[in-house]
Amino acid sequence: MALQHIPPIQCLLTFEAVARLRHAGRAADELCVTPSAVSHRIRQLESHVGFKLFGRGDFSLTADGAAYLANVRTGLAALQATPLGGSAAQRATRLRIAVTPTFSRQFLMPRLELFRNIYPDIELVLQVSIPLLDVTAEQADLEVRYGPGGYADCEHRLLIEEQVVPACSPSYLNEFGPFTGFRSAAEIAAARLIRSPLEPWGTWFASCGIDQPEPAIGSQFNDLGLMYDAAASGFGVALVRQKLGAEWFESGRLVALSDQAVPSPHRHYICWQPGTLERWECAAFADWLGQSLR
Repeated sequence: MALQHIPPIQCLLTFEAVARLRHAGRAADELCVTPSAVSHRIRQLESHVGFKLFGRGDFSLTADGAAYLANVRTGLAALQATPLGGSAAQRATRLRIAVTPTFSRQFLMPRLELFRNIYPDIELVLQVSIPLLDVTAEQADLEVRYGPGGYADCEHRLLIEEQVVPACSPSYLNEFGPFTGFRSAAEIAAARLIRSPLEPWGTWFASCGIDQPEPAIGSQFNDLGLMYDAAASGFGVALVRQKLGAEWFESGRLVALSDQAVPSPHRHYICWQPGTLERWECAAFADWLGQSLR
């Protein structure tokens, strides 16, 4: 048998544990992974071998599963004394993710070590995408989009929704403040507003009962993280998402100008083409990302 056709060792260990314990939760505890990871590993192994391992209603083995379990246990016993052959590249399953820049830096990258520990057989390829501005990456299996939702060209699932608040640097506040809630037309008109099509000022204007168009002058950015950095550097006042901008607020680089936040019209979604989640690695990543952001 060619080495690349040997199932991933993590899947075999999970199959043996579930078959022995007859319970996904106990198997997850033993393997130090989540029950969702157990489920995805079993799906991966079934996809690999081409038949069902367990009965539909419980964890009783199918006839094929019972026969395969005997071989798995024999193989695992042999592997205790024999190193697993083959390179990591031969065992890896590649998964391409298109992701927006600031979401990747603030939400995804700090959590990726957890994903790697749970799914060591998935090789991630991350690509930058800004779909709201029609800046797209190469073809990807899954895509994190930022926008209003309701996409007709793909299936999608909400990842995170946020509220926004005007914020500026302490130095800008000292020079041009104080502000009393930043909710009057006079205060807003006196400030330098930092612009981005990703976070329209109309959201804030409407919440204040101010009827005016989007500002036509002022610094403009097509990335939220760059906009937050500009505000932290004293460029002016930006409309900042409370979760995505948490690092800027917690470090003191940005100061909120109001204690009243308002919902943003834009949210982060994970998107895919129909049928994509039938692949175990795609379903595993989508489930893991959604759970990690709760």
